[in-house]
Amino acid sequence: MPFIIVRQDITKMKVDAIVNAANTELQMGGGVCGAIFKAAGATQLQAACDKLAPIKTGEAVITPGFNLPAKYVIHVAGPVFRGGKSGEEEQLRSCYLNSLKRAMENNCGSIAFPLISSGIYGYPKDEALRVATTAIQDFLQEHDLEIYLAVFDKAAFAVSKKLLGEVESYIDEYYAKKHEDRQRGRKLLDIECEALNAPALDESKAAVPIAGLDDLIDNLDESFSQTLLR
Repeated sequence: MPFIIVRQDITKMKVDAIVNAANTELQMGGGVCGAIFKAAGATQLQAACDKLAPIKTGEAVITPGFNLPAKYVIHVAGPVFRGGKSGEEEQLRSCYLNSLKRAMENNCGSIAFPLISSGIYGYPKDEALRVATTAIQDFLQEHDLEIYLAVFDKAAFAVSKKLLGEVESYIDEYYAKKHEDRQRGRKLLDIECEALNAPALDESKAAVPIAGLDDLIDNLDESFSQTLLR
């Protein structure tokens, strides 16, 4: 099954499970976490989380998706980056593998991840992406599951170009461009914040393959229709 990088709002994705990069108390936070709670229905998702909290860093638990398109939300506590010498890499790898284990236990055929710990937890995006892709690719050597990694900013795609080689990458440039216009002139400190108040994703365009990733990076300013029809 494929491993696909997408550039879109994870709360809109029609997969069996999405992953929430949670805190150990499973409390509603900001960024993607807050967006997931709001889209699912904050009160009911928090009630489900309260029954499972607290969890340890790297541990993954599962709740219903409630109002989300996804059937389940897998909540995993990512590590805070402390320079890379405090076991953060192994903890981050465990986040992905334990989430994938929960997905398999619940008969999921597809799952979408954010780039765990790359926001306010301070994990460098290039290192976070390397750990994510290595863990996912290792998992896929022995298991059959459709896996998405949802990132948003161009910087993360530039990193993926350098690190991933032949891994397929897909993009909804129309969706991303609308957000970039809205955010122009403001420094983006946390890619997870882009998920808040996101417009509805046009699902008919979300999984359309474009030319190679090299071509994608070089032509991000093309109109979405031109990119699709080329």
